[in-house]
Amino acid sequence: MTQTQSAPPATWTPPTPAQTAALQRPGTPVGRGAVAQWFDGTPGRMRAFLMLAAAISVVFGLCAAQGFNQSDGALKRAEANAAQLVRIQAIHTNLVSANADATNAFLVGGLEPAEQRQHFVDSMAAAARLVAEAASAQPADRDALGQLNTTLVTYQGLVEQARANNRQGLPIGSQYLRDANATLQNDSLPLVKALVAANEKRVDTEFGGVNDGVGWVFGGGVVALFVLLITLRWLARRTHRYVNVPIAIGAVVVLLTTLIGGFALFAASGHAKDTRDGDYASTLALSRARIAAYDARSNESLTLIARGSGDAYDTAYKESSKIVDEQLRKISGPTSLAGLWSEYKDIHTKVRMSDTDGNWDDAVKIATGKHPYAFPDNNAVGTFSAFDQASAEDLKTTSSASSTQLKAARDALPPIGWLGLPIGIVVALLVAWGMSQRLEEYR
Repeated sequence: MTQTQSAPPATWTPPTPAQTAALQRPGTPVGRGAVAQWFDGTPGRMRAFLMLAAAISVVFGLCAAQGFNQSDGALKRAEANAAQLVRIQAIHTNLVSANADATNAFLVGGLEPAEQRQHFVDSMAAAARLVAEAASAQPADRDALGQLNTTLVTYQGLVEQARANNRQGLPIGSQYLRDANATLQNDSLPLVKALVAANEKRVDTEFGGVNDGVGWVFGGGVVALFVLLITLRWLARRTHRYVNVPIAIGAVVVLLTTLIGGFALFAASGHAKDTRDGDYASTLALSRARIAAYDARSNESLTLIARGSGDAYDTAYKESSKIVDEQLRKISGPTSLAGLWSEYKDIHTKVRMSDTDGNWDDAVKIATGKHPYAFPDNNAVGTFSAFDQASAEDLKTTSSASSTQLKAARDALPPIGWLGLPIGIVVALLVAWGMSQRLEEYR
């Protein structure tokens, strides 16, 4: 009978020091991962707090940077869009100004006054220049401005036809002038008004966006402070030390950044609101008043050109005059414009009275500044020119003040836009420093 030979016993290998330590640690299962072991016990929880607090600190820095960049960008875009709006309204003003010159000069008959003709040419040239500037400043407006240019070519061609026939005393000239006015009113000005509406919406959006940065700064600051204070409280209970100085300094840095940044953004938002309600609102009102005034002046002349059949133009004059009165009441600060416009309206009343009484020639002389008696009481040109010059000066002042105030609000912002992330990193390093001091005690 064959005897089975048993296998030799396996060689026993003693456990490594790491395995022995793991087996001796209470509650530690054999084979547990190194990452899980790294977070075991008080040192592990310290590492967890370190990672959380450091990450939140960096996030706070990013939030602060985002908030300031957003508010600064909104102020910058508001300034640019407000300038574009003023530019578009200047186009509108120059076009209705040129139309007022063309219609009023037509009443003179024959060769129109050289000064008035030059003003027409200058107004159209200024409008063309502003169209090019506006297209360069705001790409979103280019298509509409291109269409506007096309309509203006048609308008100028009709005006030249009206002038040529008027110089020869041909009645067809008045029809060409009415066609030119219809082209301006029905083709050109609707495009301008659409551009004005679009840019007003852009400006309002950016004014509203100035305050959005406050939420980023305060939101990030509150979350970061909460995490840092929880970390400090946990450390105080575990280590029996009241304050961890580096982490406390980090919390103070977050608090100061939040307060300084938040109040700076609140101040910028307040300045933006004051600008919107003050000089910017006055700029809009002045622009609208000047546009409506020129439109009223054109309709005054067109009513006379129609010779008894100009009721529609007279109605349009009254509507435009009402707009002027409404817009002038919106202007903040002292101004003489209401009185100057009232003087022009008084002269217009004389024009209408003379025309309805059958004294068409006298009405034309008053409207064109050619009346020989009671000058300047019977001079619509002089009274309107006084309003025009004064309103132009006021518009220049308010427009410049609006731009200056928005720029000042931007310049007053502290440089947290580019310091935000570095501040967050510094706070994270302070957290790491403070926590490392406590971790050293467990080595």
